[in-house]
Amino acid sequence: MGPKRDNVWRETGVLDKFPAGGPKVLWRSPVKGGYAGPAVAAGRAFCLEYVGKTDLGEGNFDRKASDGTETVFCLDEQSGKRLWEHSYPVKYTISYPGGPRCTPTVDGNKVYFLGAEGNLLCCEVESGKIVWQKDLKADYHTKAALWGYAAHPLVDGKKLITLAGGEGSHVVAFDKETGNELWKSQTSSEQGYCPPTIIEAGGVRQLVLLRPNAVTAIDPEDGHRLWSVPYQATNGAIIMSPIKIGDYLYGAGYSDKSILLKLATDKPAAEVVWQDKRNHGLSPINVQPFQDDGVIYGFDQSGQMFAFEIPSGKRLWSTTNPIDGDKPVNSGTAFIIKQGDRFFFFNEKGDLVIGKLSRAGYEETDRTKVIAPSSTAFGRKVVWCAPAFANKHMYVRNDKEMICVDLSK
Repeated sequence: MGPKRDNVWRETGVLDKFPAGGPKVLWRSPVKGGYAGPAVAAGRAFCLEYVGKTDLGEGNFDRKASDGTETVFCLDEQSGKRLWEHSYPVKYTISYPGGPRCTPTVDGNKVYFLGAEGNLLCCEVESGKIVWQKDLKADYHTKAALWGYAAHPLVDGKKLITLAGGEGSHVVAFDKETGNELWKSQTSSEQGYCPPTIIEAGGVRQLVLLRPNAVTAIDPEDGHRLWSVPYQATNGAIIMSPIKIGDYLYGAGYSDKSILLKLATDKPAAEVVWQDKRNHGLSPINVQPFQDDGVIYGFDQSGQMFAFEIPSGKRLWSTTNPIDGDKPVNSGTAFIIKQGDRFFFFNEKGDLVIGKLSRAGYEETDRTKVIAPSSTAFGRKVVWCAPAFANKHMYVRNDKEMICVDLSK
């Protein structure tokens, strides 16, 4: 979600409308399967891909196994030329086994990759040399969640914090330079998919975890628990990063599961304001909601986009236009990025849409097709990959290619 993890693109000089025929594609680079978006930094684009030996089908809910190969790789940001890569064997036992989920995390001269079955690698940005690596399933005696490892690791000071799973190791902090374990904390029935998120409240820094069975805050320095509130995720599907607005903290997941907490101002603590309230908030699946001026905008599992107020949770309006005109689609996906006073939406059909969001509603400015959907979900073709926006360009991939699109004025 960008350097500040808030889905705000802070560059200027970006086009207001698309040219006739669409924006220019500056390069195309072949890639294999995956949902992982690219990370762009230091003149390079980093990503992951997967090739399986057996077609496990769309859902694979019975978790059949297939041998395959994951690859972490680096492209030249100017040309799309592949500069380095590392491949390793992996056995997929997950649902939607199309490839890795997590965008790489770039920190200085290091880049961190997390594969769908828990392979965690630290590589040098320039050379691609592997500095250290972990097999989270083997190291912490666990298995991947149903939809694989999908929570992006977090760099915090000297630490790399990631969900691992297992007894007492729901979340683990490693020394980001050496890979040595610094601490581990908490136990959950499974990992969940929510990235570890740090907030400041009650006069202290708190590492918030939306876990399948609780919303928990721990001390990011040593992992000890600060507070915890019960939460029961349907099918373990709690995916979004928690959103803090003032003294409130919001989290939600599949099947009308949602929770709004009031954070104490004088100590690390939280209390429930409302929970699992029908027709309030939303049930986000694949897309991080966006908060702006006390309103949260996001895509519900129904395929509708809702706007709702905090703290009441009251819905202000709904629309399906950013994805598919006036027709909602099950778990419809459109990534939301703010740039200046307007928003870019990259939807699952491969369209890039420009529009505005406010309490009054959604207003579309323009749209264009940028890439073809290549995966299958719910019987339709989709591209479920978060794009990167940098250097007045958009970088996005499907299961066949990564492209660089010019969005400069």
